[in-house]
Amino acid sequence: MKLLLNMNVPRTLIMLLAAHGHVCRHAGDIGLAQASDVAVLEAARGSQEAIITHDLDYGHLLAFSGESAPSVVILRVRNTHPDHLLTTITRAWPEIAGSLNDGAVVILEDAAIRIRRLPIAGED
Repeated sequence: MKLLLNMNVPRTLIMLLAAHGHVCRHAGDIGLAQASDVAVLEAARGSQEAIITHDLDYGHLLAFSGESAPSVVILRVRNTHPDHLLTTITRAWPEIAGSLNDGAVVILEDAAIRIRRLPIAGED
């Protein structure tokens, strides 16, 4: 799966995820260091990437957009060391990969995984 790491995610995670078969870019490496969240969403959508971030704003933007892409993984963990982030993502991967392919907001917490399928807007 292709992934776009947001500015608040360490660049070193790119190499770690690549070793697990993911194609990754970092927002800071593609001219999006000062970009708005909407611009990052558009870049990910255009490249068919899922975003990895710590920023809750992406979930809110997608919830009200009515769009089914891009998918977003929101990391809500205490330990933000790249090795721990990798462990968190790879442990959850079997459970979240299908949802990310279909369009979802995924929140990875220390003790829970929450998945919300996209589009969200307009649901009862």
